[in-house]
Amino acid sequence: MMMKFDVTEKDIVEAKSKYIESLSPFKLKVFPSKEKKKYVLLRFLIELFDEHTKYNEFEVNQILKPVYDDYVILRRYLVDYGYLDRLDNGKAYWVKQNL
Repeated sequence: MMMKFDVTEKDIVEAKSKYIESLSPFKLKVFPSKEKKKYVLLRFLIELFDEHTKYNEFEVNQILKPVYDDYVILRRYLVDYGYLDRLDNGKAYWVKQNL
């Protein structure tokens, strides 16, 4: 399920003020329930990954754990929204090209 939304500068500013506790290191206050707001935050999250690296699930979790307590939901949404791709068995994850 690849979701795309038109994201405005206003959307990004709102995400930074409402949902992001810190940009460096990246940490979320809360993960929103609205689809477009999730999409905006996931654009920040994917920047934590190197586009030339394949990760196993443990490595993905290690990157996401400091960002938000429910890091499993972040991993799921990164895949569901088309930012990360993975093997069906979950043994390898990588940044999806052409975002």
